[in-house]
Amino acid sequence: MKTILVAGGAGYIGSHMVALLVERGYDVVVADNLCTGHWQAVKGAQLRVGDVRDGAFLDRLFSEFPIDGVINFAAFSLVGESVADPLKYYGNNVAGAVSMLTAMKNHKVDKIVFSSTAATYGEPEKQPIEETDRTEPTNPYGATKLAIEGMLKWCDGAYGIRYAALRYFNAAGANTDVDIGEDHSPETHLIPIVLQAALGKRPHVGIFGEDYPTADGTCVRDYIHVRDLAQAHLLALEYLDRGGESGSFNLGSGDGFSVKEIIDTARKVTGKPIPAVVEPRRAGDPSVLIASNQKAREVLGWVPQRGLTEIIADAWTWHQGHPEGYGR
Repeated sequence: MKTILVAGGAGYIGSHMVALLVERGYDVVVADNLCTGHWQAVKGAQLRVGDVRDGAFLDRLFSEFPIDGVINFAAFSLVGESVADPLKYYGNNVAGAVSMLTAMKNHKVDKIVFSSTAATYGEPEKQPIEETDRTEPTNPYGATKLAIEGMLKWCDGAYGIRYAALRYFNAAGANTDVDIGEDHSPETHLIPIVLQAALGKRPHVGIFGEDYPTADGTCVRDYIHVRDLAQAHLLALEYLDRGGESGSFNLGSGDGFSVKEIIDTARKVTGKPIPAVVEPRRAGDPSVLIASNQKAREVLGWVPQRGLTEIIADAWTWHQGHPEGYGR
């Protein structure tokens, strides 16, 4: 296994995946339409600009390069936007996956690592969340990812395309070795928002509710360093290459941190006051989301290496060097 196609490889998590694959000696081809990704984030790989929904574009890629496996990050991922415009999300996420799997079938590529999400679970019944727990998404974004997981299962049975569907919790951090980090527009993730406030790019951090049934009243989430996340994808790809069975895997640290704990840790890391203002709750925010990562540990041999302080410190280093993001 030498040549890997990374769809959405110019995006936040995708670019960190590309960097790891290149570091490990793989030949990497990136397919990205750059609608949310950044060409500057693609380091050491061949970038082909195009849309994965375009079957002719994918056929050219699979014909030009001897692709051995696929890692698919290509998707829209804003929960609120998915509720406001579900057809946009089904039309992009699900249709893109159909197109990718069709190209894989036609070109006899039989391994795919799929970027799924903890949003497939919806409101969890218990903590920590396990892969066998109920999946009832509460938004179209999570529903599209769950629909694709179902499609992967049927394609495995019909065409022998084996898959690992990786259900992320909260990815954060940066790779300071190759100078890539997190740059979304608009930014919706807590840690970069906190660091933007530290840089004076926004007046304060909004805390959406402080009356949740948690230790300090704010929501608790499971944060995982993006470099640990990329490592899990590589292990999943190698697992499939060894003939491993298809399946879904949670990717989280197994630890929970509240919004106030994130802000306090960022204050310590940055040395900045970081003003915070309590605002009304957002609809649909569960009080606690923590992953059980036992299956990924046992089956893939994945063990997260980096804790919250390192996550925020790496992100802070990148944001200080890129206060306006990639070239904006």
